[in-house]
Amino acid sequence: MTAAEHTPGESLYEAVGGIEALRRLSNTFYDGVLADPLLAPVFAGFTRTHTEHVAVWLGEIFGGPARFTDELGGHQALLRSHLGLAITEEQRGRWMELMAAAVERELPADELLRRRVLEYFDWGTKIARDVSAAPVGEDLGDPGPTPRWGWDGLVGGN
Repeated sequence: MTAAEHTPGESLYEAVGGIEALRRLSNTFYDGVLADPLLAPVFAGFTRTHTEHVAVWLGEIFGGPARFTDELGGHQALLRSHLGLAITEEQRGRWMELMAAAVERELPADELLRRRVLEYFDWGTKIARDVSAAPVGEDLGDPGPTPRWGWDGLVGGN
């Protein structure tokens, strides 16, 4: 299926199945992460609230309600939460493997949809890895508004 074959104006948020699908994705993914010896140390302070925050973030990224910005501090808060984690490229790669498995299990069997979602995760995890090298408290400057990801990738970006 191509982007043009999806309902005109349909967001990725709608195509994945909305917040409930993103909650399932987040829960399935973090069940794998917490059991993974390479990634579990990165999430030492993990709470189940984190899975809901991730679902809300993804909802906003993929064209749903702006709840992360309105309720949880927006793009700046998300970036700050990665400071000091020192994520390695090996950890990022494993994160992507586990997310790809969760996407396959939890999202609709739509090749284009799954590809676009995983492209977002590849893009976003590179940013998280880079930001994680900075110490906690680092001034990140203004990262701008929460990005949006659509059928053609980053909306309004490069």
